[in-house]
Amino acid sequence: MKDIILFDNQDITRIGMETLINMSKKASSVLSVENKSELVKLLIANPTSAVVLDYTLSDFTSVDELLNLGYRFPQSRWYLFSDELSYDFLHRIVISSELYSIVLKACDLDEINIGVIHLFRDERFICGRVSNQLLQPQKTVKEDVDKGLTAREKAILKEIALGRTTKEIAASRNLSFHTVITHRKNIFRKLEVNNVHEAVKYAMRAGLVDLAEYYI
Repeated sequence: MKDIILFDNQDITRIGMETLINMSKKASSVLSVENKSELVKLLIANPTSAVVLDYTLSDFTSVDELLNLGYRFPQSRWYLFSDELSYDFLHRIVISSELYSIVLKACDLDEINIGVIHLFRDERFICGRVSNQLLQPQKTVKEDVDKGLTAREKAILKEIALGRTTKEIAASRNLSFHTVITHRKNIFRKLEVNNVHEAVKYAMRAGLVDLAEYYI
């Protein structure tokens, strides 16, 4: 039996993963957290826990920060369950530590469940989509700094950089929550980043966000 910590701020996937874990009848407990600070507190209390993490919706600022947490809690196991992740991120995770399994949310249910089974066995599992992505030739030529973002995507990226939540952006633009989530995914994919912090850093370096306004 293993304690599971769920760190996924997308309700539908968190509930689905919790259901899948409970169906396995191998979890002694399943607890949810909303940020990195809460996660660390639970890991301190039980360093042998397994963490199911959506990195793209987390408040981790870099892959180094994620890996350092694994080094800090070497008895933990990690199931990275996210949307698209960049080649550089995946490559770094795979070569750096055996603690991290990686399964994309686009995978079918059987493969997601196989990942869960491996998690309870303390075995690494890398889904087929990620394996195929890592086998593809790495891009060497970068595109223009805006990466083909649409005007709406640039506007949403700016609001993200200004600290507005997905719900706040949806309300201000009269869009549905899921529409804004879709725009976020497209922004991350085009910029080849994995979460809000990485997107904001890129936007600032590329001049897509006005630094003066950002620091107001």
